Amino acid sequence: MAVRKLNPVTPGQRHKVIGTFEDITASVPEKSLVYGKRSTGGRNNTGKMTVRYKGGGHKRKYRLIDFKREKDGVPAVVKSIEYDPNRSARIALLYYADGEKRYIIAPNGLEVGAQLMSGAEAAPEVGNALPLANIPVGTVIHNIELRPGQGALLVRSAGNFAQLTSREGSYCVIKLPSGETRQILSACKATIGSVGNSDHALEQSGKAGRSRWLGRRPHNRGVVMNPVDHPMGGGEGRQSGGHPRSRKGLYAKGLKTRAPKKLSNKYIIERANNK
Repeated sequence: MAVRKLNPVTPGQRHKVIGTFEDITASVPEKSLVYGKRSTGGRNNTGKMTVRYKGGGHKRKYRLIDFKREKDGVPAVVKSIEYDPNRSARIALLYYADGEKRYIIAPNGLEVGAQLMSGAEAAPEVGNALPLANIPVGTVIHNIELRPGQGALLVRSAGNFAQLTSREGSYCVIKLPSGETRQILSACKATIGSVGNSDHALEQSGKAGRSRWLGRRPHNRGVVMNPVDHPMGGGEGRQSGGHPRSRKGLYAKGLKTRAPKKLSNKYIIERANNK
């Protein structure tokens, strides 16, 4: 996977940096694994806008992704690597030996024709899904479950990876991309390797219209509003706006919003080292 910088033939191409799509082998998704995705435009069931700055965007079809990988012991072959408009990572289409087809998140280094397996008996190789108890210490992993059988919730976006650092009884200690170190039950599954499309972070849209294609409308800052519209609005001339806060008055940029008595706090060994 690489990125390409376009010649500045137009103003929108001057700063545009996009992926090459050279790793993609199929342009049409598997029909049995997609369905139409309705966009809300930020409105709720009564038509009232509840989320600002959303709307428009290109039509999308949702690809059903197998985050559980519960077909243990059944070998699968990678048929194609495909683009998914709903996520930053690429997806891979698997053909199982029993005839079933499923999509998974494509890890780095996965190629068409590769054999994959899930379950405790699978080898710790790229793309295979194993319980954490069967993965060697120090292995790079992604698609990590928080509860056995729940399906992967952690480390799913392009270029991300976590590392299994040690074991403590029935728990494994995982170093997450944020820098957080936490315990996860050894019965939970994870996939070997890092998520593909790692150059996604280098992309630059180049123009405002590209954000509109993604369904993002122009976002205006609170400090340029009037006091009636935002807590940070108003003032003579250019005012800083006071402490950054949301439209509802909740402090932003530093206020800890995690519940202090949350039950899962006991599994977190070290907090994320975000500045």
